[in-house]
Amino acid sequence: MNSITVSEVGPRDGLQSIDSLMPTAAKLEWIALEHRAGVREIEVGSFVSPKLLPQMADTAEVVRGAVELPGLTVAVLVPNQRGCEAAIAAGAHKISLPLSVSETHSLKNLRRDHGAMLDEIRACQALVDAEPAERRPHFEVGLSTAFGCSIEGPVAPEQVFGLAARVLDLGVAEIGLSDTTGMGNPAQLETLVTGIWRRMGDGVLTGVHLHNTRGQGLANVLKAVELGITTIDSSLGGLGGCPFAPGASGNIVTEDLVFLLESMGYSTGIDLEVLLQVRHAVADLLPGESWYGFAAEAGLPRGWRPAAASVA
Repeated sequence: MNSITVSEVGPRDGLQSIDSLMPTAAKLEWIALEHRAGVREIEVGSFVSPKLLPQMADTAEVVRGAVELPGLTVAVLVPNQRGCEAAIAAGAHKISLPLSVSETHSLKNLRRDHGAMLDEIRACQALVDAEPAERRPHFEVGLSTAFGCSIEGPVAPEQVFGLAARVLDLGVAEIGLSDTTGMGNPAQLETLVTGIWRRMGDGVLTGVHLHNTRGQGLANVLKAVELGITTIDSSLGGLGGCPFAPGASGNIVTEDLVFLLESMGYSTGIDLEVLLQVRHAVADLLPGESWYGFAAEAGLPRGWRPAAASVA
């Protein structure tokens, strides 16, 4: 049975995109509930300036609490070397740094051009390499706006390939592809994934971060897993997007993603019935926010069985 890692990004990507300030205890309750449902990778926050994103001001405390959950990969996002230092100090297992293929978006999002961002990546890689092997976090660079930019417009595949090569030349082991603005389609995803694999090897790209802004999210997921991608990002209830890319709402709904994958025979290790209960519990922690998802709205169909039960 093929296995897919569903990486929950709601506590970071979701919360940074709404006005509500979730207390630290509530964040840790959310993370613990998803862990109980079987989610084994969660992006719990980002190490950014609290002046810029006050929703993320307690990320170090959240990391320190989340790493106590057995078997959970605790992931964080960092924008620069300072953030990477804080992530390592807090004990994060996985560190992602976003690099916008669109330089205009990079300047808007992180106030740095490509040259400056590559310098930050080089510094972060050095910090990671300096850690003892048993404590060394996994470091990856996510290529944001790889499918298009709501500021610049279309992004050529050669731009993506060229920037990916520059990142890997710095010693970074893995890159990701992010449809930050929800402009991607399955044919485009195949072009980017297979193009990177042909040029740089399939081991350098195993995960994608896709949005459902224009209803293409699960179609893109289907193409990704058929190609061999093994990690898919999603957000409980579809919460979140990118606050610095106009029109970039719409993360893939974790519940719908799990339903799709398990229905097709891909094992996620997640108990969907429990996850739907988690959705309601977390919604109670964020009153007034909008929640999305067809699986929660319609309920599970009569006779539905997850992948593991179908094999048994």
